[in-house]
Amino acid sequence: MTGTAEPESYFERVDAHSFVPTRHAGGAWAADEQHFSPLGGLVVHEIERTRAREGRPDLVLSRIAFDILGRIAFQRFDIHVETIRAGRTIELVEATVLVDGRATVSARAWFMTTQDTGIVAGGEPEAIAAPETLSSWPMTSVWPGGYIESLDARPVGIPQPGRTTAWVSSPLDLVSGEQASALASYVALVDTANGIAVRQEPTKWMFPNVDLTIHLYRQPEGRWTGLDTTVTFGHAGQGLTSTVLHDVRGPVGQAQQILTVRPQPDALPTGQ
Repeated sequence: MTGTAEPESYFERVDAHSFVPTRHAGGAWAADEQHFSPLGGLVVHEIERTRAREGRPDLVLSRIAFDILGRIAFQRFDIHVETIRAGRTIELVEATVLVDGRATVSARAWFMTTQDTGIVAGGEPEAIAAPETLSSWPMTSVWPGGYIESLDARPVGIPQPGRTTAWVSSPLDLVSGEQASALASYVALVDTANGIAVRQEPTKWMFPNVDLTIHLYRQPEGRWTGLDTTVTFGHAGQGLTSTVLHDVRGPVGQAQQILTVRPQPDALPTGQ
């Protein structure tokens, strides 16, 4: 009896700029879409690889802003990276994800120099309980999709509508046969924030994010991404997912996601 080995990564590389998703990258809103979260980590991985190949200055990622320009089809795609503001201490890098030649995700990342500012450091929020002390929570009870199935999620306390703190991790590689940095692996889990503190059942309401902006004042370490998340729905179809980001040493930054909030078509009363 022969069988196909289960993929142990979210993506497989086709060539220098092209990738195909594995089933673990499957979306939560539709079966024929990719989940954005691992794709965000892959973009960081490709930015880092490009900067290393080009011999760019040794700087650290301080902000990355993703715009999701359309549906991320579950098929082969390309990533192109370009330095658009070069410098010795600050650089701005742009990355574009193309599906069938169409720009589907764009990202701009600021890289900055490091120096010792410990004498003036302060203002960080409190750390959250360590993941090793917590029990796993099956997010598949709320969401479908290969990406959600791949996660180990551990909430701090009982998840509440619009307010949850949780750790997430994954045993999978970003790209088959490639070593991703701690940063890329961390970013690959941040978009999960919009799914851990749902205000309404996703079978009745849609609230996908059209962007993700991450600000970091410390580079994350370890295999866990900590998400201290609050979700707000406004009165006119917009929402906001706001997250304080943590690693196992403490807080590292913040993330924001703007949401388009609308009822599921099948959930509308008859006649609407």
